[in-house]
Amino acid sequence: MQWIFLVAMVIITSCGNNSSTAEAPIDLVVSENFKNPIGFYNPKPSFSWKLPVTEQIKSQSAYRIVVATNPALLPDNADLWDTNTVDSDQSVWVNYEGAPLESRQKVWWQIMFWDQDGNSSRWSEVAYVELGLLHNSDWQAKWINLPEAEVPDIMDNGYYFHRPQYFRKSFNLENPISQARLYITSKGVFEAEINGIRVGEDVMTPGWTPYKKRIETLTYDVTDRLKKGENAIGVVVAEGWYSGRIAYARSFVGEKPVPQLICQLEITFQDGARQIVASDASWSGTTNGPIRFSDIYEGEDYDANMEMSGWSTPDFKAEDWIAAEEMELDSEIKLLPKRHSAVREKMKLPVISITEPESGKFIFDLGQNMVGVAEVNIPVKKNQKITIRFAEMLQQDGTLYTANYRSARSTDYYIPKDDGMIKWKPKFTFHGFRYVELSGFDSTASPEKDWVAGIVQYSDFEQTGSFTSSHEKLNKLQSNIVWGLRGNFFDIPTDCPQRDERMGWTGDAQVFAPTSIFNSSVHSFWASWLQSAREEQFVDGGIPNVIPNNRGNSSSAGWADAITIIPWEMYLRTGDKSILEENFSMMQKLVGYYHMKPESRFGELNSFGDWLQPYSHNKEDDRKGDTPNELIESAYFAHSIQLTLNAAKVLGYDKEIAELQAVKDSVVMAFRNKFLDENGKLTTALETQTGYLLILTFDLVSPEMAKKIVPRLLNTIEEADNHLRTGFLGTPLLAPVLHKYGETDLLYSILFKETYPSWFYSINQGATTMWERWNSFSHDEGFGEVSMNSFNHYAYGAIGQWMYEGIAGISALEPGYKKILIAPTLGIPLEFARADYTSGYGVISSAWKKLTNGLELKVTIPPNTTARVIIPVEIGMKVLLDEGEIASNSNVSLVERNDASMVLELMPGKYAFKTQQ
Repeated sequence: MQWIFLVAMVIITSCGNNSSTAEAPIDLVVSENFKNPIGFYNPKPSFSWKLPVTEQIKSQSAYRIVVATNPALLPDNADLWDTNTVDSDQSVWVNYEGAPLESRQKVWWQIMFWDQDGNSSRWSEVAYVELGLLHNSDWQAKWINLPEAEVPDIMDNGYYFHRPQYFRKSFNLENPISQARLYITSKGVFEAEINGIRVGEDVMTPGWTPYKKRIETLTYDVTDRLKKGENAIGVVVAEGWYSGRIAYARSFVGEKPVPQLICQLEITFQDGARQIVASDASWSGTTNGPIRFSDIYEGEDYDANMEMSGWSTPDFKAEDWIAAEEMELDSEIKLLPKRHSAVREKMKLPVISITEPESGKFIFDLGQNMVGVAEVNIPVKKNQKITIRFAEMLQQDGTLYTANYRSARSTDYYIPKDDGMIKWKPKFTFHGFRYVELSGFDSTASPEKDWVAGIVQYSDFEQTGSFTSSHEKLNKLQSNIVWGLRGNFFDIPTDCPQRDERMGWTGDAQVFAPTSIFNSSVHSFWASWLQSAREEQFVDGGIPNVIPNNRGNSSSAGWADAITIIPWEMYLRTGDKSILEENFSMMQKLVGYYHMKPESRFGELNSFGDWLQPYSHNKEDDRKGDTPNELIESAYFAHSIQLTLNAAKVLGYDKEIAELQAVKDSVVMAFRNKFLDENGKLTTALETQTGYLLILTFDLVSPEMAKKIVPRLLNTIEEADNHLRTGFLGTPLLAPVLHKYGETDLLYSILFKETYPSWFYSINQGATTMWERWNSFSHDEGFGEVSMNSFNHYAYGAIGQWMYEGIAGISALEPGYKKILIAPTLGIPLEFARADYTSGYGVISSAWKKLTNGLELKVTIPPNTTARVIIPVEIGMKVLLDEGEIASNSNVSLVERNDASMVLELMPGKYAFKTQQ
């Protein structure tokens, strides 16, 4: 009878009966980490989940996904897709293969799994994904704007701008409402209201894309904003990136284009009937609203005397508003759902001190360089203009230092309509600042700290990693890296957030991408930006220096290569093959662009060189450093070929593999012949750290020749008194190369340097973010070159990658951290360090602490992964696990023990190792 019972249990388990023994899977997401999205962009999503963290569950042996058009059909009657039982340990990136999905469609899904022992889990909670409007043909709405004569040009700071437009539409709903969705976007930036209530929490929407090719749309659930009877919708539209001033031009999409709005409110009633309220010529508008002027660089002007109470409610009388003009959609410009989260208000910073360096002008210090807007809550006098100015730094006399903003006015103005208290913040601008200067308020009142708050804004991603240590300045460096990320991931990866620039420089992006992935959930952010890169790629395969592009048709080595480096880095860290599939053709075209140039012409690109290398001898442009353009160009050509080759191997593109390998071999041989002698010495005019770092990072020589080159690199470092001499391109390579070749003591020495140029130098000068230059400011010498002196530039924060991978020792042995390496690097002066990183499988943790006669190492390995752990030991040391013998733990196996380390293989779980004499 026992065998009958066992067979019955197997049948029950295989059928997914809920009488299971394992807890349900958790954290269900689709594609690039989206949880229950609406207005989703991808009709063929992938599914990912995490296994629950328990002592019993180590791995997954099988799974079952069910997808249905109605949650009531789950799990037993899924009408779209049922994988049935799939024998696989895959718990990330399972591609949807069910019935095709369409615009607006909402589907529900569930997942169950079987653990390593064949025990089935309970079904997960039901998750869903709802698609947005995927095709231009889905839109009944028209683009609308006010007649150009009604949107007057206004002059500010030497440039012309369009005044923000307010649009509205009243409508009647005769039946009870079941569901309502607002599909909306603009050429410009917008904020919507329904019945007097703001829609959503996003700011500066829809963001910045190559507007001539694609404009992103957003979807909002507005069911609770509507009511039976009379309703109204209102939308205000400003210039934003579309037609406002960008860099040195007023616009880059045409000659003074008027911003436009398109929106489609779709209501489903309880009886199943539908009603659509779409933007068209029946809408009315005005420019006589309270926002008199708004621009990204200049700031915002607000006149409360012009306020229109209830302007987005059905009772508002809009007799003086005029009819909107409508325009059909352009088939060449795709309207597509936004594929990463919009910018939001993420936190609020309080004021830490107030000073009055000039009479009547009070400066509020937030204690942190940040990006966003200032919210003021102040006493005012009627029609007395409030001036709100911003700065990252203060002059020696305590006044604002704004010279580095260049031509960006970066000032907000507010005109009160009455005496009393106001609470206000701008809608359609953002600033980079630490200090806020207020003037023009009621002078009979004494300023209080709660008069000002810093509203921190950045793309809506969450923190995925943390790093801390025993060293205060190293922790400050980590903080500065994170704040640099927050400040410059503002819908696109900008170079800086404060001056008249704020563009998506590709060189900055590629060097910082790996560090950004450790610290935040930026997968969708990078995927979206890479889509813009594909749209902006030149016909000849070159990549613009900024994306979206407004700087012409030039490419630069080390900048253009962002489109090969970032997809590969994203794949390594997430395991998502789709990022390679989407971008492979772009990568291949860039290789073709390089390949068109004969060897004799290398160096002719408009190269930025090793940008901002300190102590440069370059007489033509000292910003470009000492490493020759042609060496940089040749090295990056070889590197981009290799990354494209790697992608081809992952994707199984056999024909491309052979072609790319042949090109790589010829380029590497030509590089060696041109730039190295037989002793591994550079043949260039100067031996540079960056030159050797490029060779060793990109594996441009044989292992035997590398052994000759490493001493050359070390010599260049010694000649610099063990300081770095690297700019934007060389700095990210320094730590990985020194680590790879066992020079970690030297690396620690460089990292913990206090003098210029070093990471701690800026911290010693008071930095709260990463700086553009190693010496943007010093207490002794003052401010650096004013024409280019950003105090919020993330490029040199690339060292953060080694802080996670080297100091804490967390890296991926297999893409996506399916197999993990924990190999901490100890060094003076650290006593302890810890890093946590949330991978697609769960939290990975590595924490080490020096003991009097040994080391303590605590690690966490998430379910459905394995790890190799390398523990530093000395001869004669014992290694204990949870105060006991390692051999007694069946989840740990010994791989190797040598004079310097013990190598172990670990199953998922938490472990505490201790070495002792």
